Amino acid sequence: MRYLVLLYVVVLGCLLSSCAPEVKAPERGGRVERIISLGPIITSELYLLGVDDCLIANTVYCKEPVAAENKTKIGDMIQINIEKIVSLRPDLVIATGLTHPEQIQKLRNMGIRVERMPKSESFSMICEHIIKLGELVGKRGEAERIVEEVERGVEDVKKRVEGSPKKRVFIQIGTKPLFAVTGNSFINDFIRFGGGENIAEHEASGIYSREKVIKEDPDVIIIATMGIVAEEEKKVWGNYSTLKAVKNNNIHIVDSYKLCSPSPRIFVETLNEIVGILHPDLSVSP
Repeated sequence: MRYLVLLYVVVLGCLLSSCAPEVKAPERGGRVERIISLGPIITSELYLLGVDDCLIANTVYCKEPVAAENKTKIGDMIQINIEKIVSLRPDLVIATGLTHPEQIQKLRNMGIRVERMPKSESFSMICEHIIKLGELVGKRGEAERIVEEVERGVEDVKKRVEGSPKKRVFIQIGTKPLFAVTGNSFINDFIRFGGGENIAEHEASGIYSREKVIKEDPDVIIIATMGIVAEEEKKVWGNYSTLKAVKNNNIHIVDSYKLCSPSPRIFVETLNEIVGILHPDLSVSP
């Protein structure tokens, strides 16, 4: 059950629209020294920017990097403990599109600075996300350096797969109902950049069906980790012996954090993993 709850939150983080306002830069002369993160991606990026010493608390779903698990927990991505946050005296609380607006307003009414980060729907938006976060914590230069690095990594991957036959791919990020990655998620970029075609790219909703998958007959099926559920799903797909993915033993399980909550560098690492799945004959450097 714990894995299902975690997956539900991660999927929401990947796919739900955000009504986030523009991120504001720090006030001139101010220094952010006590930060609370309300989302896994935010936490990972704070470590990437080198300001983890200022991170005083995060959510129960903030598990990457491993050190993030040892930070004080103030709730999850949707329900936060306002009293605990206030008691920690943060300079800045960084929220996601999943944080309840009423809770954000309560914190602001108490004089706590809360900034809400927009949802990333593409790789380019992931890059924009860390630039904005860098502005918030006084690390814009470092954020720009990271973006330049990962953009080079993505371009390198694109060149390596150029000319390779495109594999038709289905990525499953939920079950009961079956949930697919569509074109409005940055996860779709893993497929596009990795030399594949997403069979669900043009679907209006991520809610899918096994019948559709069988009809589209993808070359590869990728399942986001859901604890024991992912292994069970792999076994279920294995029962459909007519599928190309089953015939060619091309059903794979990929870690949910890497797939659904990547920092820019993790995006490149995961992209290389996807390429290894779609084109195992190619040698792609991490």
